[in-house]
Amino acid sequence: MKKALITGITGQDGAYLSRLLLEKGYEVYGAFRRTSDLHLNKLKFLKVADKIKYVPLELHEFTNIYRTIEKIQPDEIYNLGAQSFVAVSFEIPIFTADVTALGALRILEAIRDINPKIKFYQASSSEMFGRVQETPQNEKTPFYPRSPYAASKLFAHWITVNYRESYGMFLCSGILFNHESPLRGFEFVTRKTTHSVARIKYGFQDKIILGNLDSRRDWGYAPEYVEAMWLMIQQDKPDDYVIATGETHSVREFVELAFKNAGIDIVWSGKGVDEKGKDKASGRILIQVAPEFFRPAEVDFLMGDYSKAKEKLGWSPKTTFKELVRIMVEHDLVLIQKENQR
Repeated sequence: MKKALITGITGQDGAYLSRLLLEKGYEVYGAFRRTSDLHLNKLKFLKVADKIKYVPLELHEFTNIYRTIEKIQPDEIYNLGAQSFVAVSFEIPIFTADVTALGALRILEAIRDINPKIKFYQASSSEMFGRVQETPQNEKTPFYPRSPYAASKLFAHWITVNYRESYGMFLCSGILFNHESPLRGFEFVTRKTTHSVARIKYGFQDKIILGNLDSRRDWGYAPEYVEAMWLMIQQDKPDDYVIATGETHSVREFVELAFKNAGIDIVWSGKGVDEKGKDKASGRILIQVAPEFFRPAEVDFLMGDYSKAKEKLGWSPKTTFKELVRIMVEHDLVLIQKENQR
């Protein structure tokens, strides 16, 4: 039985990856921050919470990392842990860098000393492309990070490459474009939208306030993306891969489609921060724009080229953008109903 250690076990990707590895017969160890409460909601939703062995691990504490890896002796480590909210990274840039950038380096250094044969996956991000230098973006596209989060991810990405080339270790990076699901955190614009749409539909919320409606992203389905992570680790040689859909859609499109899945058609009026989205049938304002939700340095356009993953890993996205939005809205409609029946 293979042993896998996953940092960020309580997040969206950690939950879906845990389920995948358990289905494949792994013994899964979940690393979590030592807080007053272990939040297992996502793992419980997937019915895997009681099948995982939990270990406290702080990415900014090398001794803790070293002793944890030494004790478990995992075959594979998936580093999904990070301060992963872009907007927050502008407020706590030093903490973001310490956890997201140096956290990866601490794990690599521990692996190198304990057992260099441990396979390692680094969760890189399409945010590293930032102010994009070419479209679509692939593994050879120059990076141009536009946030402390993206710059921290870039360090983690390049230090993974450096350790692979310097020490011959099996280290991979997955440059994953935005991937969503019903397990996405409420602080992300996609889940904020679908959850708010459900609350508005049932009369528990008046409107949703958003930032840049014209930002464009390449949105995929998270359960498919964690499969790509696992596939990278199973190859004969370690490498880096872009994981994406090859399509781009605006926040505006996502919002419109989310409301449509709840039976509400949106019409727009005004421009910039004065723009508003209204219920076509009633004229009621449901969407407003606020400056505080704009980033100091915006990433306007992301679209990935996953051809290398398709050729080398045999991986391709299956869930369409429309299906993704429908899945998330339907989940949140049921969730709000259940919450208000208690």
